[in-house]
Amino acid sequence: MNVSAQNPIFYLLIGTYTNAPSKSEGIYVYKFNPNKAEATFISKATGVVNPSYLAITKDQKYVYAVNETQSDNGGDVSAFSFDKQKGELHFINKQPSGGDDPAYISVDSAGKWAVAANYSGGNIGVLPTGADGALQPAAQILPHEGYGVNVERQGQPHPHSVVFSPNEKYLYSCDLGNDRIYTYSFDPNNKQTPFTPADPAYIEVPDGSGPRHITFHPNGQYAYVINELSGNVIAYQYNSSNGKLTEIQTIESTTEGSKTDKGSADIHLTPDGKFLYTSNRGAANDITIYKTSPDGKLILVGHQKVGAHPRNFMIDPTGRFLLVACRDSNQVQVYVINKNFGLLQDAGLKIDIDQPVCLKMMPVK
Repeated sequence: MNVSAQNPIFYLLIGTYTNAPSKSEGIYVYKFNPNKAEATFISKATGVVNPSYLAITKDQKYVYAVNETQSDNGGDVSAFSFDKQKGELHFINKQPSGGDDPAYISVDSAGKWAVAANYSGGNIGVLPTGADGALQPAAQILPHEGYGVNVERQGQPHPHSVVFSPNEKYLYSCDLGNDRIYTYSFDPNNKQTPFTPADPAYIEVPDGSGPRHITFHPNGQYAYVINELSGNVIAYQYNSSNGKLTEIQTIESTTEGSKTDKGSADIHLTPDGKFLYTSNRGAANDITIYKTSPDGKLILVGHQKVGAHPRNFMIDPTGRFLLVACRDSNQVQVYVINKNFGLLQDAGLKIDIDQPVCLKMMPVK
């Protein structure tokens, strides 16, 4: 994302849960000005059920949203075009995601493939897109198998994320239900089976970890996984040529909450890779701050209390602000990142919105 323009302003897209008691109606668009720490409401796409995760195409023409629902056909994925002049989303179409409760979506840089993690369906849905951004029926369903030791949370596979490697040769899926991180080789030109299991097809994390999200260091050498149930982060050396992940460290994200379900949720690095942050829900309701070392290991810096249930957060493209979607506080909270130490300070900006659960940005120009 090019943020070289002086004093850039961004569109902030907010995905929400729309089921009662939430009064949210879909996806909300704001203008975010990092120079003044201001947010201005622009528009909303209504009638979109539970758009709990969003993906923006690299050319910023299209937005894809999961519809985190259950039905005989599973959940859905919805496609929108984005009018940059007006800051408006326009619905194109939707397709079944291939399983119940899609909770995460990614799109490749060419905008040809939308990939959804179906949390309750225990699989990944792979949907091709047309030249007009419209979604086509799933070309491939990637089933996960197995279960974990946590009877309440790990009775079946629960893929919770799908993330492309920086070079897009691979796709990684953290499965909370079976304590595995899957690796798929990606061939964007294969219309029938764009994804095939890599070698190895997956790696295992310690029993009861519940891996949820993965993120890559900007230098392309390291990857980090947040484990929801065990409340810790695993740092990996990442081999970009064969996709292999080699564990180098495990460090706590939170010590609060029950032993078997800490409620850790999201994980992101600053654009310069200097600091890494995780969110913890439940008893903690905070953001954990780490400094990264040249060898990829993390050093704990501290914790910042935030609103209730910080399911998702993001760091703005300038690296100056951290925005947290506090679902149960019905609020997006904004914090200033200290560029020297990574600590967070309240920016004095809060966006009141029912059950915000996903934040994405793109430049206005």
